[in-house]
This record gives sequence, structure tokens and C-alpha cells, in this order.
Amino acid sequence: MSYDNGTMVMEFILLGQWYLLCYPKLLFTLLLVIYILSLMGNSLIIYIVLMDSRLHIPMYYFLSNLSLLEILFCSTTVPTMLAVSLVQGKRVSIPGCMTQVFFLHFVGCTECCLLAMMSYDRFMAVCRPLHYHMAMKKSICLQMAAVSWVSGFLDGLMLATLTSKLPFCGPNEVANFFCDIPPLLKLACVDTRTNEAMLSLAGSILGLIPFIIILLSYYHIISAIQKISSSQDRWKVFSTCASHLTVVCLFYGTVILTYVVPSSSYSINPDRLGSLVYTVLTPILNPLIYSLRNQEVKEAIKKTLWRKIRTAPGLFMS
Repeated sequence: MSYDNGTMVMEFILLGQWYLLCYPKLLFTLLLVIYILSLMGNSLIIYIVLMDSRLHIPMYYFLSNLSLLEILFCSTTVPTMLAVSLVQGKRVSIPGCMTQVFFLHFVGCTECCLLAMMSYDRFMAVCRPLHYHMAMKKSICLQMAAVSWVSGFLDGLMLATLTSKLPFCGPNEVANFFCDIPPLLKLACVDTRTNEAMLSLAGSILGLIPFIIILLSYYHIISAIQKISSSQDRWKVFSTCASHLTVVCLFYGTVILTYVVPSSSYSINPDRLGSLVYTVLTPILNPLIYSLRNQEVKEAIKKTLWRKIRTAPGLFMS
């Protein structure tokens, strides 16, 4: 196959990033530990929410969805990163690369929407408590979660399809640990302004709109909190939102650094660590943030683990 006298690329070579590959064995060990802890932490959150009836409320229903997303997120990228850290120059077929692009944006977009749904849940709980149970009944929560997942699926499908239609005729080396759209656009041998525009449009619609919903929700939440006379009561109400607000800042801070800047100015230098942060560190930090800052989750974990210990056969037998 040829394109403008050049040979069409049939696979990409993932080189990683040189400043992180100086100590490949250490990097592999760190990534493996982070991956295992991410799977364990998020799986524990899902299990606790399912097992503890006190957590069968909208806030924790959305949290279990978020934990499932984090499992998918790190499973999309970290295994490839582990391979690259051991074998620099990991070869990935174009279909395999586009599959990774799809899941990366599918999960990322779904998380944006889900964080917005969680902020709306907190808004209703703080600002409209009398209408909360009606507005956030089970059927509505299921619809809100479904909208998040479907939006993410359509976003990932559209972006992966557009990227797969680009001709790549060399070079085929990607200075990253996994396939993502910005570095791939640099390798295309045609004008990519349409793809850049679609990436920006998708980011604006499915990233910015949820962000605006989050900002408006917390504007009303903070306004409501300020009207509470007791400082102890103010802190008690705010503490119910603190975990979610921390996750929002962490997630959106790294995503904005990665995708808001046009891909024409994309750099493969150390200042592009944002993509590594939100695909590797965010999944492990989320369960820690929610478990350490949320008293209900901590009590549920203790209760569930203690029940497992007590019912373990022969554990207390001498």
C-alpha cells in the first residue's frame, strides 16, 4: 500500500518517554503496584456499596459507577505502559491502537458526565433537601448514569473512527506510553485540522458542559452553606461534598492540561505529564479520597471487614 510515494504505516511503535525510562525496572515495579492497588481499591468500593444497605443511596450508586470507570481507565493504559517499560519500542497494530483510543475517550468522557451527575446529586441534597428523594429516585439515577455511559461511548466511537480514517505513512514512532489522539495526529500525513476541530468540539461539549454544571452546582452549594449560622453545621454539610470536589479538581486539572491546549501545540516533553497523571494516579487516588474523607465509607469498610473476619471458619479457633 502506498500514499504519496510513501509506505502506509501498519503499526505504531510506542517509545514511552525517555525521562521516565531511565530506570525501567523501577518504573515497571511502581506501575505494577499502582495498578494492583487501583484494582483492589476500586473493587473494594464497589463491593462495600453493594454489601452495605446504608450506602444504597444515589451518592454511593454514582460512586460505584465511578469506581468501575477507574478500573476500566487504568486497565486501558497501564498494561501497555508495563510492556513499554520492559520492552522499549512496543509494537501496536493500528486496530489495537484505535481500540485503546476508543476506550480512553469513552471512559474519560463518561467520567466527566458522571462527575457532573454527582455534583447535581450534592446540589439537590444541600439546596433542595425536601425534593431530594423525588428528584433522585432510583429510576432517575439509573437514567442519569445511562446518559453518562452512552455519551462516553458515542464520544469515544466518533473520535476513534475519525482518527482511524487518517493515513499514516511514516514515521510510526509514538513518544508516549499508550495511543492517544494528540500524538497520533502528529504522525498523520494529511491536514489534521478537521480532527483537531472535532477533538476540541467534543472536549467543549462533553467536557466543558459537565464542568459548567459542576461549577453552578457548587456555586449554589457554597451559597447555601454560607447561610448556615453554626460553623460546625457548615463544616458538616461541606464535608459531604469535599471528597467529590477533590476528585473533580484532580481529574479536570489534568484533563484540561492535556486536551484543552490545541494539538498543534502538543509537546512530547515532560510538561505533558497530565495524561499520565489522570490515567495512572487518578484511579488509585479516588478510592483513597473517598474512603479517607468519608466517614460513612470508612465505617462500612470496617463493618464489612469485621464481619468477614468473624465469619472466617476457624480463624479464632485455638
